[in-house]
Amino acid sequence: MPDVMPERRMARRCPMVLAADVVELSRGARLSARTSDISSTGCYIDTLNPIPQGSQIRLRITHHLEILEAIVEVVYVSYGLGMGVTFKEVAPQQREKLERWLEDENQEF
Repeated sequence: MPDVMPERRMARRCPMVLAADVVELSRGARLSARTSDISSTGCYIDTLNPIPQGSQIRLRITHHLEILEAIVEVVYVSYGLGMGVTFKEVAPQQREKLERWLEDENQEF
């Protein structure tokens, strides 16, 4: 099957629709979006106007009453659909929060 692409992700993704606030660091462009899945290494952000590949972003994700903040980089863009990002700078307490969210979500499967 030559049309099948190999899986390149380093971590299992969990389907989680969460509110996401995005700020492109170089231009200050802001947008509100949502995640469609998330992992310990990154997430996919649904948005009609994705930020260009390679851009650095300040990302805030809300899950219940908690907020996760991180610096991420856009690794791929699906124009009109969204963008895949990888976590670049995540403070230790933010990383612990993310891991707890993922663990809680995995227990529901």
